[in-house]
Amino acid sequence: MGVIVITGGSRGIGACAAEYMARRGMGVILTYNANPAAAHAVVQHIEQAGGKAVALKLDVADVGSFAAFRDSVVGALSETWGVSTLAGLVNNAGYGLFNPMESVSEAQFDGLFGVHLKGPFFLTQTLLPLMGNGASIVNLSSATTRVATAGVAPYAAFKGALEVLTRYMAKEFGERRIRANAVSPGAIRTELGGGLNDEFEALLASQTALGRVGEPEDVARVIAMLLSEEGAWINAQTIEVAGGYII
Repeated sequence: MGVIVITGGSRGIGACAAEYMARRGMGVILTYNANPAAAHAVVQHIEQAGGKAVALKLDVADVGSFAAFRDSVVGALSETWGVSTLAGLVNNAGYGLFNPMESVSEAQFDGLFGVHLKGPFFLTQTLLPLMGNGASIVNLSSATTRVATAGVAPYAAFKGALEVLTRYMAKEFGERRIRANAVSPGAIRTELGGGLNDEFEALLASQTALGRVGEPEDVARVIAMLLSEEGAWINAQTIEVAGGYII
């Protein structure tokens, strides 16, 4: 089924998606920034299950490092899988920040912008020559683009822009049959934004039609579907994976 790059693959949704995709027969190049041990643990878990994976360091906010990262991807494709093209890219890396607009600093704004919008734009541009015809791009958005949640304005704004960018990717890459879609998780049990305490989790579950918060696996399954033949006729869409959050 080809080889996929997934950014932020050392924990949370990214790690779960990497393992889920590997179980479905995909080769996985997962990236990490600050925690190589966690990334290599994911690789080891994939290999123990019979899959193939490589972990590469990448700071999604550092556009200047992307050319060297591309060279590392080329090397991994050749050395590990004996191929020269990618079948997919998952722009997943990110972090949360809870801060009301009145107290957001310029540095905090720029940091979120770099990771959630500028980084995915230029990383996709950099890896595009490696992507085979018929490949798939999945961008991770957020249900905060639909439901306004006080304290996450910059994060949500950039995720909303990423959804627009997704449609433009689908439009511009369509001649090569490269599909682009966004996945928009609701409340998920991850470390993003500091994780969930019991009280906050109970509140979120009460606001969700299915009566619970999501698990990383709930999102990973949808990402894998969009990267596979099962999603071959889905393009330019944002799919909310939220169990019916605030409907």
